[in-house]
Amino acid sequence: MGKRANSFLGGMALAAAGALGTVFLLRRKKPAELRDESAGARQRERSPGDRWARPGMSVTFRAELMPGRERESRTFSIAELLPSQRVVLRGVSGEHSEHEFETTR
Repeated sequence: MGKRANSFLGGMALAAAGALGTVFLLRRKKPAELRDESAGARQRERSPGDRWARPGMSVTFRAELMPGRERESRTFSIAELLPSQRVVLRGVSGEHSEHEFETTR
């Protein structure tokens, strides 16, 4: 066979290997993962009592978001928990999401 035929067959073999690899990877995923992978959908599936925050609870902003401030000056109280899982704080304007705060220990 000529050089062109060999390169063509090599390209076809590479494409077939890639297609087979893709098929095997997709088959390994669980049906729930294929159905909906968004974080918002996982949050909506939580039970009504399973929330990351509650009104009156104290939360602390991550130091990266408020550099140069001590922990006490980055801590605020939650005024309201919105249906979108965002919170309204006392003393801070706007809505804030869970990833803006330090994890509780």
